[in-house]
Amino acid sequence: MMRDAALLLTSCALLCVLLSSSQAARPGQDMRCGACRALVDEMEWAISQIDPKKMIQTGSFRINPDGSQSIREVPLARSEGNLLELMESVCERMEDYGEHTDPSTNRKSYIRVKSRSGEAMDLSEATLDSRVTASLKFACETIVEHNEDEVIEFFGHETDNVKDKLCSKRTDLCDHALKMPHDEL
Repeated sequence: MMRDAALLLTSCALLCVLLSSSQAARPGQDMRCGACRALVDEMEWAISQIDPKKMIQTGSFRINPDGSQSIREVPLARSEGNLLELMESVCERMEDYGEHTDPSTNRKSYIRVKSRSGEAMDLSEATLDSRVTASLKFACETIVEHNEDEVIEFFGHETDNVKDKLCSKRTDLCDHALKMPHDEL
């Protein structure tokens, strides 16, 4: 009887430790997921601001033995050079985001609190905190640093559902992104 009680107590203690560690890990996961989703929104917006008719020549300017060159034209907006340039400054825009906590799940997400056009925005759902935006910016910079090739791969071509493909399927930064609505920022 005493051994059963000790086993039950040990099992309960282990369960409490596991639950508390998963709850402790979730805010960091929400932050990384939110940073990835905001990064995608900001990259998509920046790409949309470039004239789609502008082209850039890429490839080798060397002349092949047959006299031809391996040059091709690609849209400037989705060229590797432009994407690298956008990635250098995209995380600065994390200062334009605030934190939103879903009352039913207690999960945190990050929403734009500054309009790109200067229009007033409804901030009733957002919490503004400089520590949160600093953490979001750091998470964004870490994502860009560790996933530069993936970001270039996804934005180098027009792709649907980049948030899901990059943030969930490729990088595993969002375990719940497939359940989140596809918001338009």
